[in-house]
Amino acid sequence: MKIFETRRVRDIDAATIAREPIASIDLMERAASRLTEVISAKFGCRGHFFAIFAGPGNNGGDALAVARMLAGRGERVAVWLVAPQGKLSPDCRQNLERLRLVNLPVTMCDAYFEAPLLPEEAVIVDGLFGSGLSRPIDGLFADVVTFINACKAVTVAIDIPSGLHGEKFWECETENIVAADHTLTLQFPKLSLFFSENEKWVGQWQVVDIGLDVETIDELPAKYNFTEFDEIKSLLRPRKRFSHKGDYGRALLVAGSLGMAGASTMAARAALRSGVGLLTLSIPQCNNTIVQTSVPEAMTLPCCGDAHIEAVPVTSVFNAVGVGPGLGTHAETSAALLQLIEQATQPMVLDADALNILAKNPQYMHKLPSGSVITPHPGEFARIAGAGNSLEQLEKAMNLAMKLNICVVLKGAYTAVCSPDGNCCFNSTGNAGMATGGSGDVLTGVVLALLARGYSATDAARIAVYVHGLAGDIAATDFGQTAMTAGDIINALPSAWKNMEK
Repeated sequence: MKIFETRRVRDIDAATIAREPIASIDLMERAASRLTEVISAKFGCRGHFFAIFAGPGNNGGDALAVARMLAGRGERVAVWLVAPQGKLSPDCRQNLERLRLVNLPVTMCDAYFEAPLLPEEAVIVDGLFGSGLSRPIDGLFADVVTFINACKAVTVAIDIPSGLHGEKFWECETENIVAADHTLTLQFPKLSLFFSENEKWVGQWQVVDIGLDVETIDELPAKYNFTEFDEIKSLLRPRKRFSHKGDYGRALLVAGSLGMAGASTMAARAALRSGVGLLTLSIPQCNNTIVQTSVPEAMTLPCCGDAHIEAVPVTSVFNAVGVGPGLGTHAETSAALLQLIEQATQPMVLDADALNILAKNPQYMHKLPSGSVITPHPGEFARIAGAGNSLEQLEKAMNLAMKLNICVVLKGAYTAVCSPDGNCCFNSTGNAGMATGGSGDVLTGVVLALLARGYSATDAARIAVYVHGLAGDIAATDFGQTAMTAGDIINALPSAWKNMEK
């Protein structure tokens, strides 16, 4: 699913009006009808009282139409229209007239706002401003936002919480943003929804399809996307009946140190559960018995060094190399990793301590083989690229991917896969239960398996991130988010892959 800048969404609205053709007021009616369906499904027929706060523009017009439709369904509704000097957009004004025709009273707030006393069962619908707002909220609107945020009522925002910019969220006055519990974003997710800074304003969000022109959407380019099941399924290659293990790649995993054998075993198990043909682990001697016992399907190459890796094997016989889980940053290990980067010609996936070593030796970033993947969490990426807000970090990751011809997987609630072509795909699977030790090691193993099987860096990363998150969702269903572990994610990988293969 494409993610467009708000100015592009306005273009798509206009194209829909022209191509369908449809009047703008009728397009608003369609959007309001679909919003009403979602709101009714969440809260309707449960004795709720709907307090609708509408602004003077088209977002306010949507809110007024929703108020009329909720009232038509027998719901208790009250409306406050916030419009300094009574200035309204044409479609907002027309929806105000439609409200009056059905005798639904509207409290006009054109000079001041008198805070109402809402019942405990109230649901607030925020329709003050949409995603096109380009300035901070102040004055009369700020008074309304302050009131909404002080209420204990559940708040539902139409398109985006009022006061939050669709892209440049760091420019917003945070004290004047509606803190929504639910955000019903129209047709496309807005970029601001994907960043941790905005979670307290956005709450839970979902896309509401309002029927904008599909042809226009397909024609317009978008550098941001939101990954969906069908996209990932289309990337998968079926296993041929007459294939053999050599057809699915030979992978080398360089991992582990004293006390960190678990990281290497989790990454190895995940790789084997993701279809790699042959897996070899290069590990310190102290981990050999543990790995051989825990992952009998894998081969091991105990390297020179007992407590940590001090040397690396020749990599020419492998199709892909993974390095980092449980590695440590000892001087000998760092030297071995840099030597590995020097000699490797096949794609690599680097995570955890491999990234910490690279951060201390940034000149080696440019020596990574083309088509490699790095999978940093925000802290690791900050050590590589410097600090910044979430959007700045994402832009750095996208630039780094293009500059080095690699794929950067910036991990988070909506893990971003930044590809060498300059595009970014946010992942749609996964949950907070995956914020547990070892989850990243599992992802490294899945990426490694797919690289060894011959997938491109971008496809391997996108598939791995999606399936990893899907396995996490399955594990959360079985065990709950609090109790689940990285091992549960590995155990759920077969079900995740089976779902993708159906």
